[in-house]
Amino acid sequence: MSTPPHARGYTGFPGRVGRTFAESRPAWPAEPGRAGRPNIVVVLVDDLGYADIGPFGGEVDTPALDALAAGGLRLSNYHTTPLCSPSRAALLTGLNPHRAGFAFPANSDPGYPGFSFQLPDDAPSLPESLRAAGYATLAVGKWHLTRDAASHDAADRSSWPLQRGFDRYFGSLEGLTNLHHPHRLVWDNSPYDVADYRDGYHLTDDLTDRAIGMVDTLRASDPDKPFFLYFAHHAMHGPLGATPADLAHYRGRYDEGWDVIRERRFAKQLAEGLFPPGTTLPPRNSEPGRDVPPWSEVPADRREFFARYMEVYAATLHAVDRSVGRVVEALRRHGELDNTIVVFTSDNGATAEGGPEGTRSYFSQFVHVPGVPSTWDRDVARDLDLLGGPQATVHYPRGWAQASNTPFRLYKSDTYAGGVRTPFLAHWPAGLQPGLRHQYAYVTDVTPTLLELAGVPRLEARHGVPAVEEDGVSVVPVLRDPDAASPHTSQYTETGGNRGYYADGWKVVTRHVPGTAYDDGEWELYHVAEDPTETEDVAAAHPGKLAELAAAWEREAWRNTVFPLTDHGPAAHLRRPSDERFSRPVTLYPGTPTLERYRSAQLVQFRDFTATAAVDFHPGDRGVLFAHGDQGGGYVVFVDRDAVHLTYNAYGKPFRSEPLPLRDGDVEVRLTARALPDFEWALTLTAGDSAASIGPVPQLIGLAPFTGISVGADRGGPVDWDLHTAERAFPYTGALRHVRYEPGPQAAYDPALLARLWAEAERVYD
Repeated sequence: MSTPPHARGYTGFPGRVGRTFAESRPAWPAEPGRAGRPNIVVVLVDDLGYADIGPFGGEVDTPALDALAAGGLRLSNYHTTPLCSPSRAALLTGLNPHRAGFAFPANSDPGYPGFSFQLPDDAPSLPESLRAAGYATLAVGKWHLTRDAASHDAADRSSWPLQRGFDRYFGSLEGLTNLHHPHRLVWDNSPYDVADYRDGYHLTDDLTDRAIGMVDTLRASDPDKPFFLYFAHHAMHGPLGATPADLAHYRGRYDEGWDVIRERRFAKQLAEGLFPPGTTLPPRNSEPGRDVPPWSEVPADRREFFARYMEVYAATLHAVDRSVGRVVEALRRHGELDNTIVVFTSDNGATAEGGPEGTRSYFSQFVHVPGVPSTWDRDVARDLDLLGGPQATVHYPRGWAQASNTPFRLYKSDTYAGGVRTPFLAHWPAGLQPGLRHQYAYVTDVTPTLLELAGVPRLEARHGVPAVEEDGVSVVPVLRDPDAASPHTSQYTETGGNRGYYADGWKVVTRHVPGTAYDDGEWELYHVAEDPTETEDVAAAHPGKLAELAAAWEREAWRNTVFPLTDHGPAAHLRRPSDERFSRPVTLYPGTPTLERYRSAQLVQFRDFTATAAVDFHPGDRGVLFAHGDQGGGYVVFVDRDAVHLTYNAYGKPFRSEPLPLRDGDVEVRLTARALPDFEWALTLTAGDSAASIGPVPQLIGLAPFTGISVGADRGGPVDWDLHTAERAFPYTGALRHVRYEPGPQAAYDPALLARLWAEAERVYD
């Protein structure tokens, strides 16, 4: 006899199931308890120095941040890693950066655990833990937690934002972009192709619109769900750019020079109590290649340019503060500001990437390849009034970076305080009292601290894999009690061979010289509890302490997969063998979104190549056939007045070919590049029996061309500014069948070729 249906029910269902609704009792899955939980907003700025904002000594107008500081907490002794991707990985996972797979920014792939450039499968991220607890998770801006070769549209997306815990994402996967003409934006999991940016577009404002729109949409759909907003600004990373109004606001403010600004900032920091009385402002940086001259020794004809660069920097930061103010106002409009934790910080110290004199050709600064001639043009002449606008790709001289990092020594990428100490604000009226904290805290502490404040447990497993132990600790006791001892008592750091170790108020640090041995002779020792600006090396007076901390660094380096350290040789340019496919010929058809930057670069960099457009031309047809790059460097082939033209942009300096007349009918338009010695190209444009040449010209290498290849229009940043002014994106009006790229032989100086030859000789791939 069968069991009556009403007695059977269904396995695992907690209600009662009978034959009809009347005989049954419903039950629903338990939902995460979310009542009263705070929203969380983390605003992460790129390459912002310790002293740039008002609450930490700066003179830049930052009223929104001033208000957050007045009603919240300032952490004067917060530390990060010296570079962007490592800090972001540590912030979002609570793991030390090498354990999280990010020993360095995600733009290489040498094949070691600390350089995987993929967040680990067993490391729950902050948004993943929050989402499991019922939070909406929203992200805008810079990601840079995916290796560059896995950022294209066919890539494994396992380390993209949505696969790492975010419900929504809008921004750039790469480490930087142009604030006037972003090179490649992603909306959720797909490229967001923009045919043409309107005049006056500014990425900081766009990201702010998107962030507020995400919050407004969430509240229209669910009035109660708490949210986590990760707002990762592309500012203040180069190339800098600002709106005309913001540039005008700072005109003339930096004519006194960096020495006066630095001293004034330090005086304000002392008055604010950020450092104890008696703290010393170190002399100007004097290390070779990092040195800064007195402002009085800057040639008079350069001072106006140098001051203008800092005006651009200040104007760019002004837009960030305005963005923070708009987000705060949106929270206030929804009645949720009091119960929202707002964190504001930077991923590392200010950068010396602008060189000793600043640059109007930002991408030329990333040409760090052995053998490049000393005559390489690192800067392209630009009118003073173009600085900060869309035509120039600029960054300030490192003298201003020193002022940004007041009162600390050195810069981003250094393990001295200038590279690793950044401002930190925390604002939560419903949960934290305002104040100033001097206890040590580290970037790995952000995730455990925010989870504790929100009352959310860290996930014990991710996709069925037990969670790895985190390195960060919650500093909630410090936030709640100014007299509490810091629970984070020791910390290693390493980037590019620069090493450091902090323990209980002492710090050892190195500035590694490439090509030299890693030995204990590199270490300097500072008692940072008494000498926070690292002015007096006490290694000779405390050899035992130095040896103790150096040994501790060695132990922690092995535990955290820091080894092997780079020797700055061919191995640094190794890539996984499967990446060879990126340099095979490809045919691009009209309508294909702009090809991703790294994928595009493999077709042309350090080698010969041809790009051939198959066109059914008729008189009157006009527009761009193909373009690769932007105002920072690239090339564009276009048709106008029944002729085909080539413009080659050498890091901001244009070269234009003679026009080649076109005949009615099928035609192949071909650009041929031949790699020459000294990292140059000879370029030839052909159409039928006609040819025109440009060159020799500097090759586009490093991060250039920064915008990828587009066919049928010049999308993104314009290669030829005059053409853009007249025609905008200039879509082709005729019949463009396809564009085929065929990479040729690599030049003998190609770092990838040299690395491969070295690997084969060393049998690295065995």
